[in-house]
Amino acid sequence: MDSNDLEYVGFWPRVGAALIDSLVLLVLLIPALYLVYGGDYFLDEGLIKGPADVLISWVLPAVAYIWLWHKLRATPGKMLVGAEVVDATTGETISLKQAVIRYLGYFLSTAPLCLGLIWVAFDTRKQGWHDKIAGTVVVRRKGGRTAQVAFKGQQPE
Repeated sequence: MDSNDLEYVGFWPRVGAALIDSLVLLVLLIPALYLVYGGDYFLDEGLIKGPADVLISWVLPAVAYIWLWHKLRATPGKMLVGAEVVDATTGETISLKQAVIRYLGYFLSTAPLCLGLIWVAFDTRKQGWHDKIAGTVVVRRKGGRTAQVAFKGQQPE
């Protein structure tokens, strides 16, 4: 991937992408949870209601995000904003290991009042803590107002 054609994706487009992804997940997960547990599922205050809940609410989203980043470089929300998750050093598709680390890194990024997510707004490469931990960046074709991408061995213009 040629870094001269790319820019880092900033905070607000990534927030938009995350909101779109959340809506997609809700559209898929709510009917599945309703079919398995019925309407009372949404009234119960317990965190985990059973094995199907773990599978539908925790495992399925994790597998989906990891697979999408690793195979397609983007979730539906990122696709709609023209963003891709790539290796921070090479600009190539991230490894399965990086995708898993990035997903787990979200928990670290959100733990201290979402500081690791807000970090994207101030970082020169627009990396959240989950990106830094996994060695990833989120990029898109030029046209926005963020810093130009520079991968190892390439100089920005």
